[in-house]
Amino acid sequence: MKLPPNVIDEEELREKRFIFRDREEAGVRLARKLSILSKKVDLVYAIPRGGVPIGIEVAKTLATKLDLLICRKLVFPFNREAGFGAIDPEGGIYLNLELVEYFQLSNSIIEISKTDAIKELMRLNKLLRRGKKYNKLTGSVIIVDDGIASGYTMMSAVRFVKKKGAKEVIVASPTASLAAIRLLSTIADLIVILNVRSGPVYAVADAYVNWYDLRDSDVLEYLKKNRHLLLFKVNYYPRRGREESDYFYI
Repeated sequence: MKLPPNVIDEEELREKRFIFRDREEAGVRLARKLSILSKKVDLVYAIPRGGVPIGIEVAKTLATKLDLLICRKLVFPFNREAGFGAIDPEGGIYLNLELVEYFQLSNSIIEISKTDAIKELMRLNKLLRRGKKYNKLTGSVIIVDDGIASGYTMMSAVRFVKKKGAKEVIVASPTASLAAIRLLSTIADLIVILNVRSGPVYAVADAYVNWYDLRDSDVLEYLKKNRHLLLFKVNYYPRRGREESDYFYI
C-alpha cells in the first residue's frame, strides 16, 4: 500500500477489521500516536457526533482545549445514510462531482439537501455549542473524527479552519479509507490514521468491536463530564433523563 508522503499510519493495522473495542479505546490509541509526534497544537476540533469521544481523549493527552466542528453530509433523498458531499458550519458546500453526475442530481435536489443540512447544522450548534460563532484561528489545529469514509465531511472541516486562519491543519482518525486519505492529502498538512483500508467497500463501523450510533444525548453527556476541556463555556444540566430535550444551559 502506497500512502502520500504527509500520511502517518500503523502498518501492522492496515486492512484489518475490529481493531478497537470502542471509540474511547480508539481515542486513547490515537492520542498516544499523536503525542509521540511532539507537535505544538493550539486546539483540537471534534466532528460530532462520533468524533466527540475521540476528541476528548486527544485533548486530554495533548493538554489542549476542545471545540466541536459541526459539519454535515449532503444526503441523497433516496438514501439518508449515503452522502454526495458535505457542508461546513458557515454553509460552504463541497460536492462529490462524480456522484452528482453519476446519479444525475438536479440543482433542486442539491438545494433541498443543502437546506436540510443547514437546519441540522443550526440545531446542533445551538444544542451542543449554544449557538456560538467560530473564532478566528492563528496556529495549529487537529481535526478528529471516529472514521473517514469518503472524506468529504473532513474536507469541509479542513477547508473551513483554513478559511478561519489556521496555519497548520492535522487530520487524525482511528480509521480511514485509502481513497479518503488520498483526497485529504492534497489539503491537509499532516494526516494521522491508525487503520487504513483499501478496496471498493469501506465502513467505519468495521474498525470497531462495539459500534453504535451516538445520540445527541450521548454527546451532551460526554460534554458535561469533560466541560473543563471545552473552549466554550457551557454547563449542561439534565432535567429528568438523558434525552437532549431534557438538558438546559446556564
